[in-house]
Amino acid sequence: MSAADPRQELTVRRQRPEDDEPDRLPLAWALVRRTIDLTSPYPRWRRTLLALCAARAVQLPILAWLLAHVIRGPVSAGDPAALAPWIAGYAALVLATEATLYWRIRLAHQLGECVLRDMRDRMMAHLLTQPLAFFHARRHGSLISRMIGDIEQVRNGIQNNLFITLIQAGQMLGAAAVMLWIQPRLFLVLLALAPVLWAVNRHFRGRILDASRTQQESFSRVTAALAETVQGIRVTQGFAREETNAGIFSRLVHALAGNVVRTSRLVALFLPLLELNAQGFLAALVAVGGWMAATGTAGAGDLVAFFFLANLFFSPITLIGTQLSEATLAMASAERYFRILDTEPAWRDAPDAVPCPPLRGAVAFERVTFAYEEGRPVLHDVSFRAEPGEVVALVGHTGSGKSTIVNLLSKFHPPGAGRVTVDGLDLARVTQDSLRRQMGFVFQSNFLFSGTVADNVRQGRPGATDAEILAAFDALDCRDLVESLPKGIHTELSERGRGLSMGQQQLVAFARALVGDPRILVLDEATSAVDTLTEARLQVALARLMRGRTSFVVAHRLSTIRNADRILVLDHGRLAESGRHAELVAAGGPYARLHAEFTRREG
Repeated sequence: MSAADPRQELTVRRQRPEDDEPDRLPLAWALVRRTIDLTSPYPRWRRTLLALCAARAVQLPILAWLLAHVIRGPVSAGDPAALAPWIAGYAALVLATEATLYWRIRLAHQLGECVLRDMRDRMMAHLLTQPLAFFHARRHGSLISRMIGDIEQVRNGIQNNLFITLIQAGQMLGAAAVMLWIQPRLFLVLLALAPVLWAVNRHFRGRILDASRTQQESFSRVTAALAETVQGIRVTQGFAREETNAGIFSRLVHALAGNVVRTSRLVALFLPLLELNAQGFLAALVAVGGWMAATGTAGAGDLVAFFFLANLFFSPITLIGTQLSEATLAMASAERYFRILDTEPAWRDAPDAVPCPPLRGAVAFERVTFAYEEGRPVLHDVSFRAEPGEVVALVGHTGSGKSTIVNLLSKFHPPGAGRVTVDGLDLARVTQDSLRRQMGFVFQSNFLFSGTVADNVRQGRPGATDAEILAAFDALDCRDLVESLPKGIHTELSERGRGLSMGQQQLVAFARALVGDPRILVLDEATSAVDTLTEARLQVALARLMRGRTSFVVAHRLSTIRNADRILVLDHGRLAESGRHAELVAAGGPYARLHAEFTRREG
């Protein structure tokens, strides 16, 4: 990769639809109105802020006019006695102006924080209604970006861009009105230069924003490369890639430095041009105003007022341009946020769904067909029945449909055809949460949250006491492994359970599943991450714990499969065989071949 074109380092592969979402959007009124409507729960604050913005917009021009009036009147007349009340009035107006600024900033931040809080609460509540397919179709980083970055950008649009733009626009109009009233001919000089300043600002502001965005993307790539290097240091050192990775990181750092310099060059050119325009206006003002003063058509007070008011007129041009540019970013963020909120769940509980009554655990699949993607079914016409208390082992090669069966039983997905029943109740007619409260899960990839071991176990039953949690570990015959931790069940865990061995993480997941005394257990490759010695301890506990509970076990170890009451053999989404271990081995079918493969693999 050529060092002459560092921006090549920013090449991004477009893999998912959200990667093509725009960084900025024009100020479409429908989107602006919907964004402003986010403030509707706080009408009093909103009305007060609009009043404060109006007051702030006229206060500074009035101060400039008042100063000019004092110079034209008492100062020019040399009347100190008449000066005192004007000074007092000016001081009072200054205090009122600063008080207005204080309350405008305070209320804007309060309103912005409340909107941000409401947006995040609303998005989280909406995300939790979505089925698993929604999350599988999106990058998790993208959803986190919506929750953090986009909502923050919308908050900035409301809290700053909206109110600051209103104030600056009002200030320009107020200053223009006062100048037009004081001296119309001098105002025409100012008006002639305004488009030049606007054009310079518009040209450079867009280029600077583009350069800043490229710089930010470059910085993100540097931080991502650093994080990957640190997290994957074992692989880097194991494959002797230190020099290669250092070279990649160096190119990224050089690209970042080049983009920073490019942004700095644009800023370095932009600011002097703005200052040159301002100085040009002052020169024109001095020339025209001086000639008018010399000919007696304008007074010194008028020139002083124009110097103050011109600054109030010109300074908002740059600021409004910045705010409108930032507002386009806020609109893109708002569009992405509302797109998530407008995404209805692919499916919901039926309107007439009822809470699930206490279960015995009889499970039946009746001619169930299911596809994650339309036209590509992963289960074909599957039917079977499990009696209460039975242990059902699901076996088959990768992709045969084992995990799909337990997902349908857990109502993470609805079947495309056929039906799944528990105790004769069609799962389509019961609510998801009431069903899962009577189920326990140990997933293929167990996730532990930040917090204590006890906090993680209570995910299975929030009201569980410490004694009940320890009883769950006792039932698993692994309390000694938990008590060996520095603070036992009150040991703090870092992200994803770091600090625990894979076996200990699995045991915490087992206890989490069992503390709620479920009627149906789903164990998806539940002992695949546990060493042989730990598994031997678990097998005895699992046999006792699964007694009286209908248990579906996705397993790749013979010890679990042999002891099952029923074995379902899946092959490319079809139920190939069903029966007990001895029966299926004697039949010499697909299970017998899988059994021979398991036997070779395990020893």
